Amino acid sequence: MENGMALYQSAQFVDTWTDPEFDKIHPPRTVAPHSGIYRCVGCGVEVAVSEGHLLPPAHAHPHRLGTREAWQMVVYADHRPKPT
Repeated sequence: MENGMALYQSAQFVDTWTDPEFDKIHPPRTVAPHSGIYRCVGCGVEVAVSEGHLLPPAHAHPHRLGTREAWQMVVYADHRPKPT
């Protein structure tokens, strides 16, 4: 898992989705536009954040000097009911 992202056990619960929302970069301490997993673009740390809550602040986790602290959504948590 050198460059991987969040782990999952069953591929049946994960779909690939192309949407510009995944390309957006969010500064620290901004409101998360969607619930999901956000990845730090500077170091790869991942956090789960609910829609409407603040993304972590700058310096909230160890960082190499000179790396960018910003967040990108890598997993969208879809709250709509699904067939079981």
